[in-house]
Amino acid sequence: MINFRFKIYNLRSLFLASLIVPIGFGLPAHNSTIIQDSPKEIIDQVWQIIYRDYMDSSGKYNSNKWIDLRQKLLSKSYDNKQSAYEAIRGMLASLDDPYTRFLDKKEFSQMKIDTSGELTGIGIQISIDETSKNIVVIATIEGSPAYNVGVLANDLIISIDGYETKGMSIENVVNLIRGKQGTEVSIGILRANKIINLSIIRERIDIKTVTSKINSLESGQKIGYIRIKQFTAKASKEMRKTIKSLESKGSDAYVIDLRNNPGGLLEASIDISRQLLDKGIIVSTKTKNSITDVRRARGNSLTSKPLAVLVNEASASASEILSGAIKDNNRGFLVGKKTYGKGLVQSVRPLMDGTGLTVTVAKYLTPKGIDIHLNGIKPNIKANLTKNKNQIITNNDLGTKYDYQYLVAEKLLLKILDRKSKAQSYLPSKSNFEKALAN
Repeated sequence: MINFRFKIYNLRSLFLASLIVPIGFGLPAHNSTIIQDSPKEIIDQVWQIIYRDYMDSSGKYNSNKWIDLRQKLLSKSYDNKQSAYEAIRGMLASLDDPYTRFLDKKEFSQMKIDTSGELTGIGIQISIDETSKNIVVIATIEGSPAYNVGVLANDLIISIDGYETKGMSIENVVNLIRGKQGTEVSIGILRANKIINLSIIRERIDIKTVTSKINSLESGQKIGYIRIKQFTAKASKEMRKTIKSLESKGSDAYVIDLRNNPGGLLEASIDISRQLLDKGIIVSTKTKNSITDVRRARGNSLTSKPLAVLVNEASASASEILSGAIKDNNRGFLVGKKTYGKGLVQSVRPLMDGTGLTVTVAKYLTPKGIDIHLNGIKPNIKANLTKNKNQIITNNDLGTKYDYQYLVAEKLLLKILDRKSKAQSYLPSKSNFEKALAN
């Protein structure tokens, strides 16, 4: 089972608290007699939310055409709510935005599951590839059933219990994978043009959000390695405890590992950023009306020691907020691959009949104003996970001598520490990382 809170497209970090938009509030006038029956009221409520708050990221939205669409939809007759729901789904499909979706009562109820750091399922994060429309695995949760049977990031889910997923909505895929704890689900995945069929037992998964260790080097320096797997409700507290512990153990520098971290709670990423940043902007939120909500550091960071961040193609959403804040504020440097590029903000709206709507209402910008969505965050230093393409490493190898991206970060940190020991200032923005590596 996949829990909604772990899917890239609707992580709770991307949701804003919101109220139902009153019908007719500040919108184009229309003959009210044709929208008094319940199905039409629901259609009009969804239409108005989009008209008032929708942030277009695809370029497919046109306000004049949207007004014309309202006239057409409300001129039709609807026998029941199901026919109205289909009209709503068709209306939203015209936006070409996979993150703006209508949810029936069951789907909306599932959406409201709290991000406590626990879930029942197989432990994968999924999304829809916006080009091919395939269901793609963004990451697997360490220790989960999917992880234990070998499901990998970038696997394509092509079938579930014999049903082909091509053309399915995310909701339909989730409903097929969902099930009771202890039951089995059969997943067909496509990897490197090879089909692999797996049987997975659904389980309750307790996510250990933050893990850490001290790597003591021959030079006597100590590197604190911290891996953040998910920005859950408990991540910030765990991170605070971890940094204080590593500081007490004499850590000289830090490597923060955000690889395969699909995101999570916005507030968790902001609080963790504040633990590492003493000053500067963390992230800003831009709506369709160009109103920005700027979040800043508060001058109470837990450490000022040299910092490197590891990222890859599966680092998304809240991970991109943290890595963007570190990079743009010159607090540290990024090593790895360009991040996923998920920087849209979704608001969850309850509708009058108990159904719901997720609507894209804003986008995230890095401190330097870079639009995270689709662009992603580029690392300062590009590096592969392994130096040898044929080398295979496990999660237990992360943050060790077998992890090439970590070794690149460690080498640069040692050069920074060496410069500091010679009374030179630690200024990542002035450091020539490529030259340091070559030396």
